Amino acid sequence: MAVRNVVKKDEELIRKKSKPVKNFDDDLGELLDDMWETMYAFDGMGLAAVQVGILRRAIIIDVNGLKAELINPEIIYKEGEAVEEEGCLSVSGFHGRVKRPYKIKVKAFDRYGYPFTIEGESWLARCICHECDHLDGILFTDKLEKKGK
Repeated sequence: MAVRNVVKKDEELIRKKSKPVKNFDDDLGELLDDMWETMYAFDGMGLAAVQVGILRRAIIIDVNGLKAELINPEIIYKEGEAVEEEGCLSVSGFHGRVKRPYKIKVKAFDRYGYPFTIEGESWLARCICHECDHLDGILFTDKLEKKGK
């Protein structure tokens, strides 16, 4: 495992759309292991592969003790709204309020290619949505709530 460099907001790569993972192999396992190492080294709660320079649809999360790897995640259900403050390892030193669904359901694959679904609400839903946005080149700063709302 290795700590990789985190792609920052001013780098062109962070705005690119990630491609689906097709090979569930040792290279994917190594990427995911490195993502965990990197996320923890920078005190994060979620990380997308693009944030370590790999344009593949893979995210990891560790929210309230729930750790998950979601490969080719697809949000299939959203409910409610919540506005909370977010930060991002790619946007160092800045936080802002973002409206996200309060509850979601996601289908994805694990590192071995087995499908699963996960439901989450509150911070779990927020973290998954934040990381899924990265896969489409979207940063939380693109969704900031305006003052007075």
